[in-house]
Amino acid sequence: MQRRFKISVDGRAYDVVVEEIGAEAATHPAPIAHPIVAAAVAAPVAAPSHAAPSAGAGDEVAPLAGVVVSIDVAIGQSVDAGSRVATIEAMKMKTEVFAKGAGKVVAIAVKAGDSVDTGGVLITLV
Repeated sequence: MQRRFKISVDGRAYDVVVEEIGAEAATHPAPIAHPIVAAAVAAPVAAPSHAAPSAGAGDEVAPLAGVVVSIDVAIGQSVDAGSRVATIEAMKMKTEVFAKGAGKVVAIAVKAGDSVDTGGVLITLV
């Protein structure tokens, strides 16, 4: 299946034809009516030092991407629901992270100064 798109790069418009290739489809160029201009693809951005692993039950996660300012709990500490567990800074704004439930801190996944993605695990409670 082919689809046509018009894209604009640096103020210049280009007609682009995109062909969906399934696992069983042969890999050959699609016939086109207009020449295709190759566009440069930006290099992938390096992942932050603590990419977002999948969170499990009891994990307190970062509500936004940013830099960890502080972890306000220690391993073995008991926390109540609503207790502040960390502070994250993004765009010069500090956001406090509060425990969703009560529990005991069994793991701390980050430290002050680490970058985290949205949903990145900060601490684990049981």
